[in-house]
Amino acid sequence: MPDTRESALRGDCAQCFGLCCVALPFAKSADFAVDKSAGDPCRNLQDDFRCGIHTRLRPSGFQGCTVYDCFGAGQRVSQVTFGGVSWREAPETARQMYEVFPVMRQLHELLRYLTEALERPAARRLHGELRTALGRVEALTALPAAELEKLDVGPVRAEVNPLLLRTSELVRTTAGGKPRGRRGADLIGKRLRGARLRGMDLRGALLIAADLTDADLTLADLIGADLRDADLSGAVLTGALFLTQPQLNSARGDAKTVLPEGFDRPAHWTAS
Repeated sequence: MPDTRESALRGDCAQCFGLCCVALPFAKSADFAVDKSAGDPCRNLQDDFRCGIHTRLRPSGFQGCTVYDCFGAGQRVSQVTFGGVSWREAPETARQMYEVFPVMRQLHELLRYLTEALERPAARRLHGELRTALGRVEALTALPAAELEKLDVGPVRAEVNPLLLRTSELVRTTAGGKPRGRRGADLIGKRLRGARLRGMDLRGALLIAADLTDADLTLADLIGADLRDADLSGAVLTGALFLTQPQLNSARGDAKTVLPEGFDRPAHWTAS
């Protein structure tokens, strides 16, 4: 079974065959400087599978790369599923490797959420069920490539999601008051400066370019929330539920933004 510690659920490019740079397509836009088809190596991918402009992605027009995380799926597929043999060494495996990668990425995302749920004391009554679900998803990641490429992750998500919802409610209740919800709300560009959003259910909410300056997002559920260009300057995200590093990377913030433990402050955020 894979190591579900935090380090194993974050991308480790040194152990990956550049799968996100090859398997995934992207279109020329504000996020990418060029078009690229699925299966074609990015023009910035080097012979050692590292990005040649990693430290210059944003100014080079590849902002989209800075908000992506495979949750450790890349190294899992590279080193375990395909035994450390790259698509360059064995070109005949390339197509299958590219098909398996997005499936593994979805499974690792679920592992990431389940692992966090198990770390929440308020959800202790669910820990048995959460551990069982974690074990089932872990078992799927160990399937051979031929089975993984055909795996439909939809039913797996449908099984896990109710547990994550129950976890969310139990945790958000500790924020004080009755848990409130704006699940899937269209909050694009909304002025929410200083808003008290403690314990708010913001699952899947569209917060693109929203002004969340000095907002209190303590223990808010942010699973799937779109934070692109949202201003989190001075915002408090202590204990925010199911937040991911890519979400933070897509937003704006500053030195006063209070992040949950274990997250990195994005390099493009302002220093003051």
